[in-house]
Formats: sequence, structure tokens, C-alpha cells
Amino acid sequence: MSLDRLLLVRILLTLVTIGYSALTVKADFNKTHATNPLWTGHARFHVVWQITSYVGFALIALVLVWSPGAYAQERLYLACAFAAVVYGAFFITLLSMPLYGGRAYDDNGYLPFAVAGMKWDANVTVFSLLTLFLVASIALLLVG
Repeated sequence: MSLDRLLLVRILLTLVTIGYSALTVKADFNKTHATNPLWTGHARFHVVWQITSYVGFALIALVLVWSPGAYAQERLYLACAFAAVVYGAFFITLLSMPLYGGRAYDDNGYLPFAVAGMKWDANVTVFSLLTLFLVASIALLLVG
């Protein structure tokens, strides 16, 4: 694999990893989620557990992505697998909302925004874009 392609994969995976860690902390560790008084204490416990788990996985992923040494391509595949689990679980949860009465947003949280006369959910929009970055990363690894 060429150095340029490997660097591009590392950059894309870094963005993907920041998306499921730092962006999740920013979006969820505030009054709309983790400290929302309208949420039950147990629901807040689970969102903080989720956030801290993602940060832990992200730290491992970033070490895998940027550490020098042997098995560079294999380490990138493992970082891709971490991201695939997080983003895959998001979309499974989104698609299965009718089974458990879920919603993609709360009225007291981040509301959908309008684009070209359509309502777009912030999480779905950002995670869809980052999933495309993940797919691009995997494709670059496969052709290299």
C-alpha cells in the first residue's frame, strides 16, 4: 500500500473516530442528555456509560491508527471494525425504533433542521457522513 493511501486512510479513520467519541461527548454530555432533568437517572447512567465506552474505544483506535510499527494495515482494519460496531449499532437502533418505541430526537434536545424543505436529524446526518468516510477507508484498504 502506498504511503499516500495509508495516510489518507489514517486521516479518514481519525475523523470517523472523533465522530463517535469527541462529537458524542459534545452532543450527549450536557442538558439535552446526560444532565437532562427530564430523563430518568437510569437513562442518564446509560448515556454516560455509552459516552465513556466510545471514548475508550476511540483512544485504542487512535493508537492503532497512528502508532508506527508492524501490522499497520491490520491495525487499520481493527480500527475500522471498532467504528463499524459503533455506527452499525446506531443504524440498527435507528431502524428498530418501532420495536421499543424509540425516537431519533427529544423535543427538549437537538431538533431536526430544515434542508431543502425536508427535516433532517442531526445524528442521522452526521453519522451517515461519517459512515461514508468509514466505507471509503475500508475501500482504500481493500484496493491497497
